[in-house]
Amino acid sequence: MAKLLKGKDVVEALNEKLSKDVEELKAKGITPTLGILRVGERPDDLSYERGALKRCEQVGVEVKVFALPEDVSEEDFFDTLDKLNNDITIHGILMFRPLPKHIDGEKARKLLCADKDVDGCTDLSLAGVFTNTNLGFAPCTAEAAMEILKFYDVALSGKKVAVIGRSLVIGRPVAMMLMHENATVTICHTKTVDVSTITKDADIVVVASGQMESVGADYLKEGQTVIDVGISWNDKKNKLCGDVIFDEAEPIVDAITPVPGGVGGVTTSILVKHVVESAQRVHI
Repeated sequence: MAKLLKGKDVVEALNEKLSKDVEELKAKGITPTLGILRVGERPDDLSYERGALKRCEQVGVEVKVFALPEDVSEEDFFDTLDKLNNDITIHGILMFRPLPKHIDGEKARKLLCADKDVDGCTDLSLAGVFTNTNLGFAPCTAEAAMEILKFYDVALSGKKVAVIGRSLVIGRPVAMMLMHENATVTICHTKTVDVSTITKDADIVVVASGQMESVGADYLKEGQTVIDVGISWNDKKNKLCGDVIFDEAEPIVDAITPVPGGVGGVTTSILVKHVVESAQRVHI
């Protein structure tokens, strides 16, 4: 039976540290503040927003929501983004994407101030991940995966890691972060030949394929640690499932993140952590 790498314990540890950091900042007259820029009312955006509001409240981070109508003009949208970029009382900006088709999403991503890019979507933030420097912030999901590995003392140096997925949100950035910890990383993707041979040779498997229950027993071996980043609603099972077939993996591997209850909850805490770090960078 595999050890469950539960996100709840990681979140509690993060919250404890963040609460202390926020207290220290507030003692200096600084209130870490997150600005949320949302266009329309997409259910997934609203769900993530509620989670962010709750997590910020838990540690004392203030939130200001800038909710714009679905038909907001491109000019008004970019005016709002500009105000958020230049508001010194706002330390982090969460800009929900994708934006409506009439707003240039690539332009918005490039105009977002990297120093406030707490979701890690700007080019400068990604450059920071690749160079292992404090340029912007790492994508939250990628850092959440790393936070779980470190919290549970999973050895990384010298270990073989297979990452399934090459997106800029998780696959490529988490691969870079793992290499900074001296792991040897192979990135697998849709054009990779014989993925299962690569994953079976790894000590750690990070699955971010975006394909629900696409990794089963034939991809895994005993002794591995599996980080399942995916989360999708399974109509047949009437529940949330990951990219890994949990019932097949759990009896084989040494440790695995559950879905739900694994990476997802930690991701929101990383967002809040970035807001606090941004405030620290500016004021300390």
